[in-house]
Amino acid sequence: MILLIVDTQDSIVTKDLYQYEQFVSNTKQLICTARQNNTEVIYVRHDDGEELTKGVTGFEIFNEFAPELNEKIFDKHVNSAFKDTGLLEYLQSKNESKIMIAGLQTDYCIDATIKCGFEHGFDMIVPAYCNSTVNNEYLTAEQSYKYYNEKMWNNRYSRCITFEDAITML
Repeated sequence: MILLIVDTQDSIVTKDLYQYEQFVSNTKQLICTARQNNTEVIYVRHDDGEELTKGVTGFEIFNEFAPELNEKIFDKHVNSAFKDTGLLEYLQSKNESKIMIAGLQTDYCIDATIKCGFEHGFDMIVPAYCNSTVNNEYLTAEQSYKYYNEKMWNNRYSRCITFEDAITML
């Protein structure tokens, strides 16, 4: 199993996120537990070539989740962490079959990455309150979170599990 941390970049890890404090606390604990148990932690950063791009303030990974020197970072240009990043090939070369995912944003890159991971045959595992989003023009952040975590993904594209079960799995 690997722990995949998606798009937790400085400019989008803000207090506007649904359950911000819980998201930050849980994600930090996942990363710490994975490292303690020698579970590989892999990071993905979104580079849109405009506001969120290399060299621009806010592009780097949120300090509280910062990767260690030996941890891999893959950059992406679309919602899915698997499209043209090298992540898929890397995981296949390691014969990885399980991905525990955390990060941002629930209704964008987390959704796309979970569905694409499923399509590539990975067992996608989603710990509770380890992904988040902000309000959009159609749904509140809470509605988006609950729709994806409680209805859309579980037993379709992933296994949505309690945070405690995720810690135990790592």
